[in-house]
Amino acid sequence: MAIGGIALDVSGTANIDAKITAAVVMTCVVAASSGLIFGYDIGISGGVTTMKPFLEKFFPSVLRKASEAKTNVYCVYDSQLLTAFTSSLYIAGLVASLVASRLTAAYGRRTTMILGGFTFLFGAVINGLAENIAMLISGRILLGFGVGFTNQAAPVYLSEVAPPRWRGAFNSGFQFFIGVGVVAANMINYGTANHRNGWRISLGLAAVPAAIMTVGTLTISDTPSSLLARGKHDHARASLLKLRGTENRADVETELAELVKSSQLVIEAKPEPFRTMLERRYRPQLVVAVAIPCFQQLTGITVNAFYAPALFRSVGFGSGPALIATVILGLVNLGSILVSTMVIDRFGRRFLFIAGGIQMFVCQVAVAGLLAATVGAVGRGEMTKGYAVTVVVLLCIYAAGFGWSWGPLSWLVPSEIFPLKMRPAGQSLSVAVNFAATFALSQTFLATLCRFKYGAFLFYGGWILIMTVFVVMFLPETKGIHVDSMYQVWEKHWFWRRFTKPTSI
Repeated sequence: MAIGGIALDVSGTANIDAKITAAVVMTCVVAASSGLIFGYDIGISGGVTTMKPFLEKFFPSVLRKASEAKTNVYCVYDSQLLTAFTSSLYIAGLVASLVASRLTAAYGRRTTMILGGFTFLFGAVINGLAENIAMLISGRILLGFGVGFTNQAAPVYLSEVAPPRWRGAFNSGFQFFIGVGVVAANMINYGTANHRNGWRISLGLAAVPAAIMTVGTLTISDTPSSLLARGKHDHARASLLKLRGTENRADVETELAELVKSSQLVIEAKPEPFRTMLERRYRPQLVVAVAIPCFQQLTGITVNAFYAPALFRSVGFGSGPALIATVILGLVNLGSILVSTMVIDRFGRRFLFIAGGIQMFVCQVAVAGLLAATVGAVGRGEMTKGYAVTVVVLLCIYAAGFGWSWGPLSWLVPSEIFPLKMRPAGQSLSVAVNFAATFALSQTFLATLCRFKYGAFLFYGGWILIMTVFVVMFLPETKGIHVDSMYQVWEKHWFWRRFTKPTSI
């Protein structure tokens, strides 16, 4: 097998040719559905912040600013309190994702996902009943804990359960369900936009995806790796037999022996995972686990999803058309994730990262140029309907580039590169960085748009160029490699091999 032009022998790796069974498909679908709650929140948050009854009740200053005759279109929604509503979830998610590392190690991936589902459900109920800012932010914090738990546990669960040959496709299901959540939320926002309590319906219905994923998770077992790490050998064998099929008992025993060997080394070492992660030999995994989620947010996709309705209204769309444009944006993203699912294990991670990066870079520069030519730097120019539609088209192409590259891959790659003893901690770190970057960008995006004008899109375009170069230079191909044999790609990489030394699992 060729990795970055270097042949690797993985013929001795158990499960490399494991078949896809109905149990694997159902289990991975249930685990991936955890992405629903994250996606729903991304979609719903941006929509309700443009609803007049919501703004009247909680953020009247935004409405006053919008009514001013000579308002700079870049600055209409620049309110720190309004962005605090959106971004408070991510501080809670950051804390929860770090706590989740201990929970998944002690109680398993499945238990952590269930806890996340229940926490998110309670947060949704509080938001739907909110009467003041305190209730609104409290609900957001509970939502953040729910998202933090599930975003940490679900990608690791998927990487450990899916057959290595199809790990990319199954893991991208998490991003697919995020996309489903975004589209569902956008459609609900459109349907409730003209109702006095539409914002309550939109926020309260977040309990539905939480209930779906929680009930579904109760029906599946934990991963064999997680069960073995907690000393549950018989449960691990039963879980593996269910996933691989009883007719493949010999292959199951071979794979189980390999998993036992890996877990035994972890148990004997009794490592402190976060401290171990700082050792020189794990520098490649550490750098990639931090860089990839940070870069994902620096594509600008999440803030665009949050504030797409506000952005579209700023460039000339009314409330209804702005929400329709946001729905279209979500559908395009969803379709591109399906494309990624079909090609991710054929063309590999690097190809999708690079191609998607180029596509997004071109679109961001084009949007900046269009805004500069029409609205201008002052922000008081008028954008015709034709130009506004062009902005929507460019952002759709940009969303498609993200959906089949940095979207699913940013959850997949960090979850598959760490050895077992550090996998929960590594994923926790990656999710925490994602939340920290999302918080910083969502808290500052509207202010950045107000001050940088069209230059905000050039800012994100510049980062997309940097991250594409990073992938070309420093990310090895991980397609088809068993998660417990991933050390080989670092030992063979032109740059990272200086930090590692040939080793066994």
